[in-house]
Amino acid sequence: MPHFVDPSPAGVCIFCRIVQGEIPSAKVYEDALTIAFMDLGQVNPGHVLVATKRHAANIFEITDEESAAVMQTARKVALAAKIAFEPAGLTLLQANGAEGGQTVAHFHLHVVPRHADDGVSFSWPRKEPGGAVLEGYALQLRNAMLSESVPVAA
Repeated sequence: MPHFVDPSPAGVCIFCRIVQGEIPSAKVYEDALTIAFMDLGQVNPGHVLVATKRHAANIFEITDEESAAVMQTARKVALAAKIAFEPAGLTLLQANGAEGGQTVAHFHLHVVPRHADDGVSFSWPRKEPGGAVLEGYALQLRNAMLSESVPVAA
């Protein structure tokens, strides 16, 4: 992950300033809810950030409509990257909070064209807690989804 961290407060973060046209960007796509622009810290040619236009710090703050719009825009960008850069693969990455690896506190998704030996890696320690523990985790999530705090898709 990059070492850059944007310290700006909500509403004036670097992505809000890009949305408002205060900072120039290499814009790829824009619609009513999203903006897609080149990442200054290009991992590979065609690395694009897809962000919500409205400031929302993370996935917990976006609406269902924004969530769908971001994924639709990411798919458009991915299809274009496939044609333009002919990657062998593609990674979508979305991080939340500093502990999750988020460096700009404005919801965004990375679209990263991938090639063999491109130096990008995602690794974590594999933990195998067993079926009973996994079922317990699943039960916790199912119960949380039944609470009024988790919206139900229409």
